[in-house]
This record gives sequence, C-alpha cells and structure tokens, in this order.
Amino acid sequence: MANDPLDKMHQREREQERERLRELEAKDLEVESQRGPRPLEGYAGGHTTWASKQDDAAAAEVHAHDAEDSWTESQQQVARLSPDTGAPARKDEEPSK
Repeated sequence: MANDPLDKMHQREREQERERLRELEAKDLEVESQRGPRPLEGYAGGHTTWASKQDDAAAAEVHAHDAEDSWTESQQQVARLSPDTGAPARKDEEPSK
C-alpha cells in the first residue's frame, strides 16, 4: 500500500504537520528561554475613553425594573395557569383572598 497515491499524500500531510508542530515548539522554547515582561497576545493596548462607570450607568438604566417586571410576569403566568376555583396553583402559595 506504500505505492498508493492516497497513502503517499496522507504520509506527506502527516510529515508537514509534524514539521509545523516542531517549528511551533521551537518558537515556544525560544520565548520561554527569555525572561522578562511580555506583551499579552492579542492585546490592542490602545487608549479608550470608555469607562466602567459608563457600563454601570447603562446597566442601571437598562435593567432598573427587571426585578419588578419579572415578578409581574410571573404573577400573570401563575394567574393564567391557576384553576378558577381560587385555590393556589402550588401547595406552597397562599390562597387568594
């Protein structure tokens, strides 16, 4: 099967992959051999005018009524799914007055 063109192609691909991995390992070893500060990979380092206070302010505005809205929607769902007898939908709820 060594003469099969497909086998030869796969063998060549494996050898190329091994060579690529060897080159990457050599680069890693070179970097690791040097001590000192290194830039973060992918770190832009550019100045930005966006501040965390802007994030906090936006979040407070956007999500200000989430708890109340969730509670209201939950109560509406319970009312929709509750039997018309006035009994609570769940055993741990108080009966409606």
